[in-house]
Amino acid sequence: MTLRVLIADDQMMLRESFGILLNAQPDIEVVGEAVNGEEAVRQATELVPDVCLMDIRMPTLDGLEATRRIVERVPEVRIIILTTFDLDEYVYEALRVGASGFLLKDSSAHRLADAIRTVALGGALLAPTVTRRLIEEFARMGAPRAPRRDRVADLTGRETEVLCLIAQGLSNAEIAAGLVIAEQTVKTHVGRILVKLGLRDRTQAAVFAYEVGLVVAGG
Repeated sequence: MTLRVLIADDQMMLRESFGILLNAQPDIEVVGEAVNGEEAVRQATELVPDVCLMDIRMPTLDGLEATRRIVERVPEVRIIILTTFDLDEYVYEALRVGASGFLLKDSSAHRLADAIRTVALGGALLAPTVTRRLIEEFARMGAPRAPRRDRVADLTGRETEVLCLIAQGLSNAEIAAGLVIAEQTVKTHVGRILVKLGLRDRTQAAVFAYEVGLVVAGG
């Protein structure tokens, strides 16, 4: 299966270099390029790529609002935010509204291709410690939150436990080992958590856990 990718960035050199790197992969094809957020939304709607690489700072319409609109109009498109530095409040907000993760613009070709494959298969770019650090940092900057149990009332005790571990950046295999259960059981729990909370993927689940107070930043 060939993964179809849209690149949205106002820097022509970056679009071209990413295009060359990705088109060299046997299972990835760049099907479109956008120079601003408005073009990204239009092309994502028309082309419905598997993955959109989205610059966070672009003219006309920024990557944050473009992400929000794409998630609303074509939720099957997975979005990876591109940024030049990791602790970026706009990246955090993009994760909150539905992006599947983010990458630094200086990421290697191997890392970029692997990230695309990961989110295209329904995964999330959550494992790197920098993602957890970003979520923690901006959760810490916000107002103190008391746990809102009403938001997680439909979750079982085990599902709540799994949600907290997702927010700590653990993979399914790591969660399974820690809870001494089968990895397939963890996958089942994760699926149910996403359905019950109306979330797109693990990244949104992690952000949710911090925002409702299940996990404390820095804890």
